[in-house]
Amino acid sequence: MSRLSLFNSPLLLGFDHFERALDRVSKISSDGYPPYNIEQLGENTLRITLAVAGFAMGDLNITIEDNQLVVRGKQADDPQRVYLHRGIAARQFQRSFVLAEGIEVSGARLDNGLLHIDLVRPEVESRVRTIEIASGEIASGEIAGGEIAGDSQRPPSGARAETQERASSAVERIR
Repeated sequence: MSRLSLFNSPLLLGFDHFERALDRVSKISSDGYPPYNIEQLGENTLRITLAVAGFAMGDLNITIEDNQLVVRGKQADDPQRVYLHRGIAARQFQRSFVLAEGIEVSGARLDNGLLHIDLVRPEVESRVRTIEIASGEIASGEIAGGEIAGDSQRPPSGARAETQERASSAVERIR
């Protein structure tokens, strides 16, 4: 069975990482534990808050794996305790968040059963780059520095020879 891709257009070159990110998002568990909030603190800052009551700092682990923020929690059972009723389960969890390219974790803290993870998106500076266009015909081979590789031994032909002659005569007139 073939898979239909959203980014199958020839106009969308180099967007494979978006497709992989969408695949990761679709595979993330839909389990609602632990509950979380995502807040926008500023134009380039976010905060993820997870409710992790009962977990100590040593029970929690935060990692970034391939632009994916993964929060894991695991409580150890105390074999010395005898429960007459156990309504609070000591369960483990894993919660994942796919991060956009460039998002960085600036810090995390545990406060009154809430795990706060602060994220920052650095300012992206806009840049414009001009690409030089070389003239001449391309027969076969690779373009290397504006010239076709292996082309230096080949005599000029057609429009290329005419262009070289015009350039030579213009240089002579200037002299």
